[in-house]
Amino acid sequence: MYEKVCVPQSCQHTNTNGGMWMPQTQSCQFGEALSGVGSQLLKTELGAYGEKILDSGSAYMQTNIGRYFSNPHYYFRVNDEYVKNKLKVVLFPFLHRGHWMRTKEAPGGEFSFKPPIYDINAPDLYIPLMAFGTYLVLAGLFLGINEKFSPEALGMQFSDGLFGWFLEVMLLEATLHSLGGGDVPVLDVVAYGGYTFIPLSVILLAKIVSSYCFYAVTLWECFCTGVFLVKTIKRILIAEVTSYEKNSSKRNYLLLLVAITQMPLLFWLANINIRL
Repeated sequence: MYEKVCVPQSCQHTNTNGGMWMPQTQSCQFGEALSGVGSQLLKTELGAYGEKILDSGSAYMQTNIGRYFSNPHYYFRVNDEYVKNKLKVVLFPFLHRGHWMRTKEAPGGEFSFKPPIYDINAPDLYIPLMAFGTYLVLAGLFLGINEKFSPEALGMQFSDGLFGWFLEVMLLEATLHSLGGGDVPVLDVVAYGGYTFIPLSVILLAKIVSSYCFYAVTLWECFCTGVFLVKTIKRILIAEVTSYEKNSSKRNYLLLLVAITQMPLLFWLANINIRL
């Protein structure tokens, strides 16, 4: 009895008379081994190259996310002393006797600047969020005093406040980009725009107490807010960006625009009874 042997097609050789030779086993094994080594080498190289690309992409994403968004926890590292001093700086910026530059973090730190708890000039999100909440409470109180309170009215005030915050952030972003400060973290700009609700709360409080002092307080707070934002933008351009617009005329015009824009914005958000 004979055992049937299956021979791979690639290893079969036919003689000139049409017969079949037996497979050259040693040659076939060598070819298969060489093919296996080549395939494994190709897989290894492609894997290493793909891993390199993924690592580079991951590092790029981490760098840019950290650069533009930072860590939200950083903006809530505050204490009572910081809150008190920051309110003074925002409401009375011309009385700030210290410097406006941010304090740099020690080498090896996660951030290039110290958090708000250690630096009065650092931006935070605690005060803007609390100021926004205070603004809504005072707006609701004003509506109640004038017998115009309703959930819909307060909801509209909430929407207007958020939209005003968004407009302030867009104004600051556009100004910084025009002057070359496009690499400022987004949450920094959101914090600077949110400080607007501090003077807004003061304006609403003055309006509740006496409507006669509304315009005087509003003009005063517009001036203070403009001074604070102009000094803040100047500091960012000088110390926090790699390059900025050298044309002093263009820079001064844009900074003046930021200061002047505070007047219609504050009047719009503070005139609650006119829009209801």
